[in-house]
Formats: sequence, structure tokens, C-alpha cells
Amino acid sequence: MRKLIVIMVINLAIAGCGSVNNALVQKKKNVEYYRIFDIKTNADRNVVAEAASNGLGRNVSSANESIPIPNFSEPPEKPGRFILANPFSDDSKLSALATMGGSINVTFATCEGAVWTATANKNFGAGSNLKLIACLWQYKDGYHLDTYANFHKAEGGLMQISRSMANAMVGTPEEWTEKTFLDIVRSIRKVTGAEVHFVEGYPKLSGTPWLDKFDKL
Repeated sequence: MRKLIVIMVINLAIAGCGSVNNALVQKKKNVEYYRIFDIKTNADRNVVAEAASNGLGRNVSSANESIPIPNFSEPPEKPGRFILANPFSDDSKLSALATMGGSINVTFATCEGAVWTATANKNFGAGSNLKLIACLWQYKDGYHLDTYANFHKAEGGLMQISRSMANAMVGTPEEWTEKTFLDIVRSIRKVTGAEVHFVEGYPKLSGTPWLDKFDKL
């Protein structure tokens, strides 16, 4: 019995050391999010775009937005969809240079044919930088809103305590990303009364959080 207890104590000590060592390892992770919503409304595209802009503005201090001239006379049967691209994928030398500064992914989304696009950046400090892209596509039954975010996230190491404290005060990059996506949808729904459905996304979205009352956020 005494031998069994000793073995258990040793195993716990080893497991504890492993956890401590893992926490001290400084890691850099690349995280990607995307959400696609179907928005059933016959509201004018300028109205929908303005509502989307206002929803985005609740969470960012600056953004680059564009409302291009549509390349159609009548809305198409099906909406467009964002395309992921890596500008350095065909050039190994440029790709190597892009990763030398600690960036482990330079993927971004393109929105050719969208009636409204927006890009925004947010620096969470301590190695976490986020880029968000939103695309609004018009089609015969309404609109699709495609949102994509890519951020580099530092974890572990001696700075983890300060990161955790900052996250407790202002939220994690994941929380900010989700809120920003949903606020765009909520704003469109509030202004147009649209019927909104979640089409697809990653990570998985649970429930119908875009139905929350916008004014309470």
C-alpha cells in the first residue's frame, strides 16, 4: 500500500512539472475565423451597407470600407463567396521573408463582386494582432454577409500573466472577433427587419446569438 502511494505521488509530481513546463513554453499560434450569414431582405443595398458599417463601427476605431459599382444590372441567382489567398504562396523566397518577423500565416480573404467590403485591424498587445474582413454580396433573395478574421496569438512564457490580465479587462481576440461579426449582423437586422440565417462557419457557432437585442450590447 505504501509503495502504491509513493508511485502515485511521483506520477502527480511528474504531471505537475509537465504542466508547468508547458505553460512556460512561448508559443505563437495562427487562428482563423469565418462566418457566413444569409440575410433575407429587399432593402436597398446602400441601406444594408450603411447598417453593416455601423455595426462594424461599434468595435473598431478605424476601418477601410468600399462600396463599388455593382457588376450586374439585376442581382444574380446565387450570392458570391469570399476566397482565401496567400500572396506569397507561389514564391518560396518571399514566403520565407514574410515569416521571418514571426508571422506564421499571411492568408487573407478577397471579395471580388461584393457590394460592400470592409477591413479592420486590432492590436491586442503582447503579440496578438487581428485582421478582419467583411464582404456583403447581393443576390435575388437578399444578401450574404461573409466575415473572416485571422490573428496571430502569443501564448505561454513570462508574458502570459500580463496577457491574461489584459484579456480579463478587454476580452480575448476570439471574443472580440465573435462580437464584431455578430454586431454587423445585428445592425443589419435592426435596420431592415431582415430574416437572418447562419449558413456556415468555423469554429462552430452555437445557438442564434444574432437575435440578441442590439441595444443591450
